[in-house]
Amino acid sequence: MRKKMWLAPALVVFLAATPLFVSCAKETMQNQTDQATQSDVAPAADADTQQSARQQDDRVQPAVGDASAATFIEEKIHFAFDSAVLSEEARQILGQKADYLRANPVIRVTVEGHCDERGTDAYNLALGERRAEAVRDFLVNLGIGVNRFNTVSFGEERPLAMGRDEASWAMNRRAQFVID
Repeated sequence: MRKKMWLAPALVVFLAATPLFVSCAKETMQNQTDQATQSDVAPAADADTQQSARQQDDRVQPAVGDASAATFIEEKIHFAFDSAVLSEEARQILGQKADYLRANPVIRVTVEGHCDERGTDAYNLALGERRAEAVRDFLVNLGIGVNRFNTVSFGEERPLAMGRDEASWAMNRRAQFVID
């Protein structure tokens, strides 16, 4: 009996770490694919052809150094406690995000809904989903195609701030974007 006591904690650690390994492997595979694609470009191709290919790639996925892409990803939508209602400030930010999406019509995004630590896991997952859907629906009402969005809720599982005070909780009540 005593020998099997290590099994439950080991299983918990393994399950908690699995998304990290999968994410790292996926990113590594994507980087390798990107490198292979870049090396497949014929060196004899003329400058116009290479420029055209770069412009096409930039439309599909914004360049890592693209300031507007960084702003799009980094700027979060914050919510009041126990609410999925968009504030006026959130609506203005989403208007700018809609402009970015219109200028980059092939980009697809995932809207992540997050909560602070207060409330049950089930409640926070549902609230996070409502937040993500509120953001998506607002952007769809601004003319962005619904097929360009995925939504996911992480509830309280991915806090930005670890404190147990109102300032930390306010940072954690958010929706954020990931470019797919």
